[in-house]
Amino acid sequence: MIDVIALGETMAVVAPMTAEPLETASTFSVATAGAESNLAQWLADWGHAVAWVSRVGDDPLGRRVTQTLARNGVDTSYVGVTPGAPTGVMFKNPGVDSTTVHYYRKNSAAALMGAEMVELLPWDKVRLLHLSGITPALSESCGQLVQSLFDRAKREGVMVSFDVNYRPGLWSVESAAEVLLNYARQATYTFVGLDEAQMLWPGLETARDVRDLLGGSDTLIVKDGAVGATEFGGIASTFVPASVVEVVEVVGAGDAFAAGWLSAMLDGEQASIRLARGHQFAVRALSSTSDFQALKKEAADID
Repeated sequence: MIDVIALGETMAVVAPMTAEPLETASTFSVATAGAESNLAQWLADWGHAVAWVSRVGDDPLGRRVTQTLARNGVDTSYVGVTPGAPTGVMFKNPGVDSTTVHYYRKNSAAALMGAEMVELLPWDKVRLLHLSGITPALSESCGQLVQSLFDRAKREGVMVSFDVNYRPGLWSVESAAEVLLNYARQATYTFVGLDEAQMLWPGLETARDVRDLLGGSDTLIVKDGAVGATEFGGIASTFVPASVVEVVEVVGAGDAFAAGWLSAMLDGEQASIRLARGHQFAVRALSSTSDFQALKKEAADID
C-alpha cells in the first residue's frame, strides 16, 4: 500500500550559496523545489510510504530531481520523461527583507501533463492523493488533470488533500479565485493560509469566515502565519498556536506544515496533535534556506 501519492511539478532550484542577491553572487547551489514533492519528502522522512507523480525533461536537471527524491525515500516509479520539453527551473533571489523567486517553467515537461496521467495511478493501493493549486495554474491541460483526479478519486473512494497554494506569479486572482474555490470544496482535507484566502476571496476576516465559505471540504485547516492554525471538522474546531522560531526563510514552510498534519492524520492522531506536528515540521523549514530538512522521527517529542 502507498500512504500518499503527491502529484505536481518539481523544479531544479538555483540559489546563491550566501544570502546575497543573484546580481552579485558568485557561487550557487542546485537543489529541488516543488510543493508536492516537498511534502512527499517530509512524509517519507517520517516513515510513510509516499510516491511522487510528475513528468520531467530528458535532461540532467530532470534526472537530478528524480534521483534526489529517490534518495530521500520517495517512490519515483510513476515519474515520466518527456523528450523535447525541459525540466522547470526556479531561481531564489535573497533580499534584505525577503527572498523572491523567479520561475522558468513555461512549457516545461510537467506543464504538459494532462488527464491521461489519471490512468497511471495505482488507485487500488493508495490511501490519499495530495494536490495543490499550483498544478492547475501551469496549463489548461494541467487544470483538466486536476479535475479528472478529483473525479476518479471520488469514484475510487480515495481521500484527497488539497493545498490552495495560490501563486500570484502564475495566474491572477481573477483567474484563480473560482477555480481554487471549486477544488477546495471538493477535497477531503483542505489547507489554506488566512492571508491567501483574503487575497483570493475578499471580505474574509477570520478563520471561521473561511470555513463558512469553504463548507464543502470535510476538514479545513486555516494557517495564520506566526499566530497559529485552526482545524475545522464538522461543528468542532481546534486552534494550536504557532511555535516561536527565528525565521531564516519562509519558502516551503506551508508544504512542511501540511506534511506534518497529514502524517499525524495517517497515524490516527487527534486534532491538537495534527496541528502541533504541522507546526513542528514547519519550524524545520522556517529555520533553513532549504525547502526540506530531514526531521527523523526519533527527534520528535510532541506526541
